Amino acid sequence: MILKNFRINAFTSRKLLGNPACVVPLKKWLSDEILLKIAKKNNVSETAFFINENSKFSIRWFTPDIEMDLCGHATLAAAHCINKHLNLNFETILFNSNIGKLSVNILNDLYQLDFPKREPIESELPEEIYNSLSIKPDKVLKSRDYVLVYNNIDDVIDIKINRNIFDKINIDPGGVILTSKGIDCDFISRYFTPQSTYFEDPVTGSSHCTLIPYWSSILKKDRMIAKQLSNEGGELICENLKDRVLISGKAKTYSENEIFI
Repeated sequence: MILKNFRINAFTSRKLLGNPACVVPLKKWLSDEILLKIAKKNNVSETAFFINENSKFSIRWFTPDIEMDLCGHATLAAAHCINKHLNLNFETILFNSNIGKLSVNILNDLYQLDFPKREPIESELPEEIYNSLSIKPDKVLKSRDYVLVYNNIDDVIDIKINRNIFDKINIDPGGVILTSKGIDCDFISRYFTPQSTYFEDPVTGSSHCTLIPYWSSILKKDRMIAKQLSNEGGELICENLKDRVLISGKAKTYSENEIFI
């Protein structure tokens, strides 16, 4: 069996920035074991697999370690693959996933993810996370992910995390978001996942399901620009709706190859 494998950088218009995802179109689902092995070999933070089912697409996401419940940047990459490489000219791409229906609107070179909202609530921070942080947060919230809010953007940039302590906690499939108000944007974030191959994620679409409603309530605005301050970095155009969020960004294909199963 020969499979196409596209490596696409999401939330950027430049090949060497943003968050890389691999996208593998399938004709039928392979075993979970094989899907996970492909994700390990791809060695990026997420690999998206999808099947075309009468112009609607079933999608799943795998890290090198586990299957994820939701992934923003790999969904954006999958939409870019369908649009640019499979030459299927949709204005809106519909995905069926394990958490329900998702859609991606194609607006010229911009991909707009229509995702579920995940409102955070106030929470206590587990001891393992608290003790691992060189700079303690000003506020702690939680949805799928822990959200650590800082009043100073420099704290988010300068923080050091002791991974030996941090990795003692298991919060699969979630992670830890660090966030603050931005300077040249509305808000910024970083994203860390314990016990994972990739400790810091370059640009995390799914974390903005939580960040968008939080910052919308704080900033009193529904349309915002966000930046993720990893080494690669990325920019996200955000909109807060009643029950959903819109997360928009660009994508750039880095490479295309074949997998022999």
